[in-house]
Amino acid sequence: MIWIGIREHRRPEVFIPIGSIILVVYGFIPTLQPIQSFGRIFAIYGGFFILLSYVWAVLFDNFKVDKGDIIGTAIAIAGVCVCWFWPRNMS
Repeated sequence: MIWIGIREHRRPEVFIPIGSIILVVYGFIPTLQPIQSFGRIFAIYGGFFILLSYVWAVLFDNFKVDKGDIIGTAIAIAGVCVCWFWPRNMS
């Protein structure tokens, strides 16, 4: 939304503040997760960021994903699943 307000000059008085609020909320999400390792949460968050960036681009910017985008996103989400679900000793 900030991009729309600044780069596309569309209603910056609306898009920039709303986009800023969304970014602040988005920044708090990792701190609310139930595991203690911020590094792991941040890495998992990054994988979802890749996926959601493409979803946003397709829905709002008429972006057309190609095979490389799809494969890269699948690799990122596979990595997220390994990081999240890998069995660990909690001792």
